[in-house]
This record gives sequence, C-alpha cells and structure tokens, in this order.
Amino acid sequence: MNLKTILAATALAIIPAVGAWASCSGHSEAMSCAQGTVYDSASGSCVEQVTG
Repeated sequence: MNLKTILAATALAIIPAVGAWASCSGHSEAMSCAQGTVYDSASGSCVEQVTG
C-alpha cells in the first residue's frame, strides 16, 4: 500500500466517528409525557403526577 491509500483510508475511518461525537456531545432531547404524567429523571421514564 502506498502512503496516499493509507491516509485516505484513515481519513474515511475517522471522519464518521468525529461527526457522531460532535452531534452527540452536550445534546439533550426534550421528552414529552402523556397528560397526567411527568418525566422522572431518576427512573428515566414518565410517572404519574402526584398532586396535593
């Protein structure tokens, strides 16, 4: 293999990984729950809303 082929293969292997990292770092999605429920970050799911 020549140097150009090795460099091209390395770039093609690294670029998708960098793109995936950049799109996921510090990104959070808003979760919506059904009416009467709220998001519980401890369990990671929607739970019944307790009032009173």
